[in-house]
Amino acid sequence: MGRESEKPGRARPTPLVGREDLLAGARDQLDRGGSVLVHGPAGIGKSAVLRALAAEHAATAHTVLRCSATESESHLPFLALADLLGLVAADVADRLPAAQRTALESALTGRGESTLERDGLALRLAVLSTLRALAARGPVLIVADDLQWLDPASIELLGFAARRLGDMPIRMLCAARTGSDPRGPEHDRFLRATPPDTLAVRVGPLSRAQTAELLARRGFGALPRSTVRDIHRTSGGNPLFALELGRALAENPVPPGPGEPLPVPTSLRALVLNRLEALSAEARRTLLVASAGARPTTALLHAAGRENAEAEIARAAALGLLVTDRDSPGVRFAHPLISAALYAEADPEERRSAHAALSTAASAPIERARHLALATEGTDPRVAERLGEAAAAARERGAPSVAAGLGLLAARHTPPDAEPGPSVWRLQAAEDALIAGETDLARDLARQVLADASAPAERVRAWIVVIESAGHALGEVDAAYPQALADAGEDPRLLALVHYQLAWRATIYEGDFAEARQEAARAASLAERAGDRRTELMALAFQAQAETLMGHPDAPATIKRAMREPQDPRVACDHNGVGAARFRWLIMSDRLAEARTTISALLREVRRRGMVESEVHFLRGLAETELRAGHCARALDLARESLRLARDTGIGQAAAAMFTSLAEAAGGDVERAGALAREAVSRAEDHGDQVYLSRALGALGHAQLVAGDAAGAVRSLRRVRDLEEQLGVTDPARGRWHGDLAEALVRVGEPAEAQRLVDVTRVRASALGRESVLAVLDRAEALARAARGDVDGAVRQLSSARDRLGRLGYGLEEARAVYALAGLRGRRPGAASYEEAARLFRRCRAVPWLRQAEAQPVAEPGTPTAVRAGASPGAEALGGLAATERQVAALVMEGATNREIAARLFISVKTVEATLTRVYRKLGIRSRVDIVRLAAARRAE
Repeated sequence: MGRESEKPGRARPTPLVGREDLLAGARDQLDRGGSVLVHGPAGIGKSAVLRALAAEHAATAHTVLRCSATESESHLPFLALADLLGLVAADVADRLPAAQRTALESALTGRGESTLERDGLALRLAVLSTLRALAARGPVLIVADDLQWLDPASIELLGFAARRLGDMPIRMLCAARTGSDPRGPEHDRFLRATPPDTLAVRVGPLSRAQTAELLARRGFGALPRSTVRDIHRTSGGNPLFALELGRALAENPVPPGPGEPLPVPTSLRALVLNRLEALSAEARRTLLVASAGARPTTALLHAAGRENAEAEIARAAALGLLVTDRDSPGVRFAHPLISAALYAEADPEERRSAHAALSTAASAPIERARHLALATEGTDPRVAERLGEAAAAARERGAPSVAAGLGLLAARHTPPDAEPGPSVWRLQAAEDALIAGETDLARDLARQVLADASAPAERVRAWIVVIESAGHALGEVDAAYPQALADAGEDPRLLALVHYQLAWRATIYEGDFAEARQEAARAASLAERAGDRRTELMALAFQAQAETLMGHPDAPATIKRAMREPQDPRVACDHNGVGAARFRWLIMSDRLAEARTTISALLREVRRRGMVESEVHFLRGLAETELRAGHCARALDLARESLRLARDTGIGQAAAAMFTSLAEAAGGDVERAGALAREAVSRAEDHGDQVYLSRALGALGHAQLVAGDAAGAVRSLRRVRDLEEQLGVTDPARGRWHGDLAEALVRVGEPAEAQRLVDVTRVRASALGRESVLAVLDRAEALARAARGDVDGAVRQLSSARDRLGRLGYGLEEARAVYALAGLRGRRPGAASYEEAARLFRRCRAVPWLRQAEAQPVAEPGTPTAVRAGASPGAEALGGLAATERQVAALVMEGATNREIAARLFISVKTVEATLTRVYRKLGIRSRVDIVRLAAARRAE
């Protein structure tokens, strides 16, 4: 407990991982003078949230009262009350009646025989009177942690007072442990100890990306991503469990091998397994078999020899170890950590016995092979062969992560002198891990192969895994290229593989598209000579991509070469394959419908195959298609999904952040767009990635333009111009930044430079037939014309650009042309209106642009502002409302409810309410009824 004087400002502690939304809601409640109950299971982070909120709001309170307890103290009466009031009761004792003062002093000091039964009313009133006296001096904040351990007497007194606080400046901030049911009985019991309007905030599990961030902040950032994935799965997103597992792994010098459990610390085992003591030995064996299975069912347990599975499962469920579902035959542990701890607690012989039983009971061949391997000690060629077959089946079914795990088990059970040897299985596992997005695991396995293997083919493949696992940070693996070339020798098949990687190096690391094209062509030629059609197709696809971005006239011919038969299905759907090259060519050629069909089919196929890196790319490609078509909400959803997947896997984070920035600027939040673009710029600069640096700067410039920072947009986009000149990129459809730069230049008073940019870009766009780029350039040129005083010419050019963009299906760009036309309205009557621009932006769900249109006045030029004689001032003022305000008011006049208005205008009910508040203020009225009266007054006129 403490008492603190009011201080200016509010301290903000280090942000908690993954709790931003939760904290925002709690802050709003506390800022309004309300109370908050934070609840959730053990270890989920309730106390951390409580401390953060208490630290922020303590400065706004005159008095801060604190209490907490442990389980061992919960039987001591009035202990929490003593923590809360022990140091302040004397300060206000003289304001309490004698009977209340005596009862409270006896309860706080333990002197006397005060009990709730004996002094119930006096003691209850004493607590209430004390709080009222403290509140009379200034705001009071009560912080109570671990409500579940507070003694019953203190809880009862706290609840009595809380229910009677009324309008007193007293807020309660409490935390309590609750079970898996967010609305269970304990939840209601704790709410009864707080004021009636208390906001209950449940703390939920962290996502995988948030778990990774938490581990990194606590010094466990060096753990491989695959290990972080296992930690997240085992911990169930519980921060305490995740940190304990991370600590145990960091302290373990030997990481767990394939199929081995995570090391579960003793502290966590005791936390989750103490209930096992109530089970029989046979029931514990049944649960061990269940923990060893991938998807255990009662039928599987019976097949594994557990005859009394139903009864034993029911007993475990009664103890809270399992969760039963009448509609599902599955056996599900109440928390993943229970399964992990149970498995880790068993000795190796018990685990092997469980896997041996499951190796014959499981119905799926992949599962049978896995259990057979985990039941077998030492090397066994027969087991390794079964695992290799299972890995191939998993790969074919689109489960490369499973295939990688099976490959590692195969390597473990393969004798050193066998053919194929352990290195072959490790290399295949590394390539599977790479496809699955487990880049850390892939790189580590490749390094193991390089340490053991001498065969040139194995070594070159391993070097390529090392290179590809680096993503765009190719500078970190630059020494791998000459070593790979040396291992390749004169073998054209191996040389083709290396030169294909050199093409990527030339693009990303050197920023030289011309050299990249030459390396890709060399790789295609070598692969053709070696009869390696797969590498030939990949190299041709890369060559086509480079030629497309360069505006090279051979691009269509190269795409045709890459699409000839025979095809390799793996290449056809690879994110660097011919399908991706064709998609890029289609979208740059304004063939949006074909581009959408192509990328959607590719996305379906890579999801079926489990190709995570390709999924990240194709999600972004589909988002780009939707954004070009003006479907901003859909584009934003897809971009955010791509970004989440990129961050979960560590794949393509710069590119995902870059494109999500564009989607946010179009259909989301402009500040978020700027932050993501700066993240993308930083990542690209750190990796030395010139290609994505130019794209990231383009996204930053666009976000700055939408946010109204024209000068910042000019700085960013001029850098893009310089970078693309260095890269040799001549096709303006690649980044589509030229119109933004020209518009920003006009805004900062540089129309001459804007015109020069338009002139140069138009020549390139015309030569390549980039119709949408030409229309956007016309829109930008019109603004430059208007700046020079040629308003009539600007209106004609904007009108033409609007019509062409509409025909091409570029909905957002069309709306921007209408918005630009509306800006000329005051200088040329008859131009488009902001209402029309708002309608188009609303159709596109282009939220940032819609807000700009709605903020503009909608009255016609020359409309008199004076109030006509005999007319209602409010009625005349309707003409001065913003677009959305006028629409909302019109629908109110029609009798529509707020929910109906929200549905018709595609906005939220809260937005309707906020808009009506602005309408009331502008019109000088108080309610919806007054709007209806204004409508009636207009009709009467």
